[in-house]
Amino acid sequence: MTVFLPRTAVLTGVLAVAALSLSACDADSDASGTAGGRSAANATTAEDLGGIGALTKAAKKEGTLHAIALPRDWANYGALIDGFKKKYGIKVEVENPKGASQDEISAVTSRQGKDNAPDVLDLGSSFAQSAAQDGLLAPYMTTGFAHIPDVQRDSIGRWANDYGGYISFGCDAKRVHTCPTSFKDLLRPQYKGKVALNGVPTKSGSAFGAVYAAALANNGSFDDIQPGIDFFGRLKRSGNYTPVQSTAATIAKGQTPISIDWDYLNAGYTDEFKSKGLDWTVTVPSDGKFSQYYSQAINKDAPHPAAARLWQEYLYSPEGQNLRLKGYARPALMTAMKKAGTLDKTAAAKLPKVSGTPSFPTETQQSNAKLLITQSWGDAASG
Repeated sequence: MTVFLPRTAVLTGVLAVAALSLSACDADSDASGTAGGRSAANATTAEDLGGIGALTKAAKKEGTLHAIALPRDWANYGALIDGFKKKYGIKVEVENPKGASQDEISAVTSRQGKDNAPDVLDLGSSFAQSAAQDGLLAPYMTTGFAHIPDVQRDSIGRWANDYGGYISFGCDAKRVHTCPTSFKDLLRPQYKGKVALNGVPTKSGSAFGAVYAAALANNGSFDDIQPGIDFFGRLKRSGNYTPVQSTAATIAKGQTPISIDWDYLNAGYTDEFKSKGLDWTVTVPSDGKFSQYYSQAINKDAPHPAAARLWQEYLYSPEGQNLRLKGYARPALMTAMKKAGTLDKTAAAKLPKVSGTPSFPTETQQSNAKLLITQSWGDAASG
C-alpha cells in the first residue's frame, strides 16, 4: 500500500498571480504588527490588513522572524531563508535548527507571552493537529490556501501542509555491500548495527513516519501501527538497529550507513556526499510506502505576527514552493502549479520515483497512532 496525502487542488487562477501579488502595495501600515490600524495578530488573511502590500510593510517594521528547528539542509530551508531575507530585508533567527517537532511545541507552551517565543512552526502533521487541538495556533489563510487540498489543511487555517515526501532507505553503498530495498531486508544479519532513524518517533515526524511505514510492511494499517512498533523491537533485538540518530555527520563518519528518513533528505545527501566520494543511494521500500507532509503554522502568541504571516505567504508562493521542489520535497501546491504553468519541471523530474496508488491516514488515525507510540516506544526500543 502506498501512503500519500493526495494533491487534488484545482486551478482558479490565483496561483498564476500569487508571485506578483506579493509585491503589491494595497494599504498603509502604521505601526509594528499593524496595518491601517488593524492588528496582524488577529489577521486571518492578508486582506484583513488591507492586502499583501500592507502586510509586507508591517512585517518590515517588525524586522525579525523567530523560527525554530529549521535546518538549512532540510527541504531546502537554507535557500528559503536566504530568499525571504533578500526579498523583504527581514532578519530570520533560527533557534535549535536540529530540533524536532515536539521541541517546537514545547518552546511555544513554555514561553507564552515572551519575546523569545517562536513566531512560526514547521511540524509533522500529527504534531500540527495536536497543537491545533491544544489551542496553540493562530488561524491564517495564505493567498493560495484554497488550492491546498481539503485533506491537507485545517478548515480554519490553523495549519496547512507545505511539503512532503516518502519514507526511504539511504545507504552508503561502499560500506554496505547490498543495500536493502524492503523492511524485510533490514532484518538480515549483514545489517547488524547499521540501521538508524534520524530521531525518536515520540518527538520526530520522520521517525514517526518510519514506524507507520514498517507497520504497513508487516500487515498493519492506518488503524493499527502496532506491527511497526513490534518490527523495530525485533530490529533492536537482532542487533541491526542502532540508537545513534542519523545525521549528515554520522553518515560521513560511517556510524549510520543505513538511514531510514524522508526521501528528500536522503536525496539531498546524495548530492552533498558525491563530492566527498561517498556513494549514497536512495530507495523507497517496496513493502512499506508511506508518505507524509510537514505543516506550517503560526504561534497564536507570535512576538512578530506580521512577519509570521508574511513568511507563510512566501512559503506558499510559486517561488517558495519551487524552492521546496529544488530540495527534492514535493510541494503541497504541486498539482495546481503544474496546471498554472508555474511549476519548475526540471526540478520535478529529479524527484525519487515512486509507484502505486496514494492513500492517507485520517487525523483520528494519526492521533491514535501517536498515542500508542508514546505509550509503547520505550519498551520496543529497549528490546
